Order: sequence, then C-alpha cells, then structure tokens
Amino acid sequence: MSDETTETTPFARHDGRTVDQLRPISLEPGIAPYADGSVICSFGDTRVICAAMIENKVPGWMQRQKVEGGWLTAEYNMLPYSTLTRKDRPSSRGRQDGRNIEIQRLIGRSLRACTDLKKLPGKTLWIDCDVLQADGGTRTASITGAWVAAQLAFAKLLEKGKIEENPLTDHLAAISVGVYRDTCLLDLCYVEDRDATVDANVVMTGTGEFVEVQSSGEEATYSREQLDELLALAAKGCAELVEAQKAAVS
Repeated sequence: MSDETTETTPFARHDGRTVDQLRPISLEPGIAPYADGSVICSFGDTRVICAAMIENKVPGWMQRQKVEGGWLTAEYNMLPYSTLTRKDRPSSRGRQDGRNIEIQRLIGRSLRACTDLKKLPGKTLWIDCDVLQADGGTRTASITGAWVAAQLAFAKLLEKGKIEENPLTDHLAAISVGVYRDTCLLDLCYVEDRDATVDANVVMTGTGEFVEVQSSGEEATYSREQLDELLALAAKGCAELVEAQKAAVS
C-alpha cells in the first residue's frame, strides 16, 4: 500500500493503519515455566519475552543503608537473531551495550513508579526482557510486558503466602508516538521510526498519569500543538494496552 495521500484521502500508513491505531497486540502469559511470571508481548512484528523472578535478598546498598522493603530491577537484551543482520551479544564484545543499559534503566524505574517496595520485604523482583524480533517499539513492548510478568509473579507470591499485599499500585503501559511525513502517528513500526522527524516514547499508568516522556526531534523541531497531539495519541494507546493487560492476567 502506498504512503502517498491526496487532498481527498486520509493519511495512509504503509501497513494500512489509521494514524491513531495500534499494531495488533498480543500478550501470551506462561511462556517461561521456570519463571515466577512470564509473557511474550507482541506489538505487530515486535516480539519480546518478559520474565519475572523473585530473589530472596536485596542489594547490598539497601542492607548497608538499612532501607526497608524490597527492590525491583530489570535487564534488557536484543537476541542476536532479533534483527535483519546479526547483533553481537554484549559478552562477545567484552562490554555492555549503552543502549541496552539505558533501556533497562527505563524499564526498572518505570515499574518502580507503580510498585510499593515496602510490600516486598527482603526480596528483589528481577525482570528480564529479551527481544525475539525487533520492528520498532521494543522498549515500550518491554515495559508493557514487564508489568504483566510482575503481576503474575506477585500473584504467585500472594497465593503461597510469601507476601501479604500486592506491591503493584496501578497498571503500567508504554507506547511510541512520532511525527512522520508531518503527521502525528501512534505506535511506530521500524520504517516509520527510522524516518520520523520526531520520536517519542511515553510511559503511563492505568489511571492516566505520566511516568516518563522521552521526546526528541531528529534534526528537526516540533510545536507545542504537535507535542499535545502526540501525548493525546499516547494516552489513547496506553489505555488500550491496559485493557489488553487486564485480559492477559485475568
């Protein structure tokens, strides 16, 4: 399908979606039987395995500083075969990938924003996000899937009587938005993300509060009106993702 438009036709995306339409969303729980909670989160052709495991200890800095409660942290990695050309593992390069570090920090702090860590005493929740296939939006799919994995893990702890209350205080979802061919779009695939003049990733709670907004012009500027439109698109997308999360954990 052509991206070309005329004065009488709406903006046409190469995959046929409307400007405010998500790619097909799938959340398949229970993919990793040894994890406390797991899911494959798919945004179109982007597929990420998100797994949660509980460790019965907290980081050393929490012990030294006598910080109450528990901890939550995340790791993110793109598998070598997740892209069209093979991506080296960080271990084979002998150093960490800066992009991976930035994304896993985003995942961790986003989840901590909607987690009451005092309800996880003496425990650490590890979230591992491994990208199986990348077609844009891997960090937003990771965050959305990570919440599902965490919810499933906490439900297991509650069932076993190892915690008294669910530490999660709200849903958490994330989506990409951007300006492509002077048009604001929701949930950019790789082609749109690659050529977008403005790229943004938005993390929101189920009640519509913002957790993080990462927005930048790619050798371009953008107006306040465009930013408002992008945030409105993101709010719509995150609300739909929350409904998908509810179905996945029910």
